[in-house]
Order: sequence, then C-alpha cells, then structure tokens
Amino acid sequence: MSESEDEARSHLALALDVDDLVVASRLARSMTPYFSTVKVGLELFSATGPESVAVFLNLGYKVFLDLKLHDIPTTVGKSAKVLGGLGVSYLTLHAFGGVEMLRAGVEGLAEGAAETGAAAPKALAVTILTSDDEIPSHVLPQRLKLAMAGKCQGYVCAAQDLPIAKGISPDLFAVVPGTRPHGADLHDQRRSSTPMEAIANGADLLVIGRPVTLAGDPMKAAEAIFSSIL
Repeated sequence: MSESEDEARSHLALALDVDDLVVASRLARSMTPYFSTVKVGLELFSATGPESVAVFLNLGYKVFLDLKLHDIPTTVGKSAKVLGGLGVSYLTLHAFGGVEMLRAGVEGLAEGAAETGAAAPKALAVTILTSDDEIPSHVLPQRLKLAMAGKCQGYVCAAQDLPIAKGISPDLFAVVPGTRPHGADLHDQRRSSTPMEAIANGADLLVIGRPVTLAGDPMKAAEAIFSSIL
C-alpha cells in the first residue's frame, strides 16, 4: 500500500450498525484494504457486548465505540473505566452532559486503559447529531467549549460545522459521520456532505456506514469512496 493509500485508509471508519456479529465480522474482514477503523454502535454492542470489540481488534482494526454515554458523572466515569480496558481507540460521550460528566468519562477511560496496559482511548464529545437540522447556531460553539473544558481529545460533528469547530478547537480530533457520495441516498442524515468535502474541511476520521453496508456491491462502493479521498 502506497503512502497516499495508507493516509486515505487512516481517515475511514466502517460503521457496522447490525445486530449479528458473524455478519459484521465477515464484512469487516473483506473491508480491511479500505478502512482502518470499525465503528461499534449501540445496536451491535447491545447484541454482543465486549466480544465485538475483541473480534475487530483481532482483525487488526482500531475500534470506535459509539455509545454516546450520557448519565450522572459517577455512572459515566465507572462505565468509561470498564470500556477503556477493552482496547478501544475512541469512545463517544454526549457533550450535552456537561463538563463534570465529560471529565469523569475522560478520567475513567484513562484509568481503565492503564489497568490493562492499553493505550488511553480518545474521548469524543458528540456535539450535534447529523440528523438534527434545527439546532440554533449558538449550540455548536457552546458544546465544543464544554468538550475542551472536559478535557475531551476530540469531537463529533457534521462536515459543514467543521470550519466553525476548527476555529474554536483547532487541535482536537474531528470525527464526521453521515458523509455520502454524490447521488447517494441521504437516509436520515439531513446534514450530509461528500467524503472529499469533509476531508477538505478538516475531518480526521469519516464514519461510513449505509453507503457501503447497504450497497448492492459493498466492495465496489468502498473502493469508490476510498478512491475519492486519495
């Protein structure tokens, strides 16, 4: 793999939003040329628990655990500690939960990782869901400031929010879900963009799901997205 191909692959996370680990692992195994990371969300984690994380780590992937934790600080901190020991690279927390909750999650992640000898995962603050196109303009800056005050290492936002986000928090890791190739079905992603637009706006990691997983030819769809950001 060339340097440019390795760079493109490092930007792509495959969202496996299914409830069957056999199906998910089979698809993930075929997608290793194009994706560096697998996203395990609520559906798959609810069905299979930590086993799913172990399977994808064994396949050589980084794991993005997208559970969007939002609870009292003590509960989030203890939960994050458990999850930090699994070897995941990223975990999402709702920025809406506030500074104290975010900080508890960050500290829990680091503590759990340290106890197992794993690298500390990045805590990613979820700012505004890409399915929500009616949030007032002041909300994004407010939630980014909460993320920074809570010591999160990154955030999740729509691609069109990146110029504002980068101006507020230029050093944080930026994750963008909901990107779609030109002409693809937007599904429930009301604030979508193309993968190349997201990269151009400063995205560090793109989460790609249904444009690949629901495609008639997933490999061809993945290759097209991969090639578009080379």
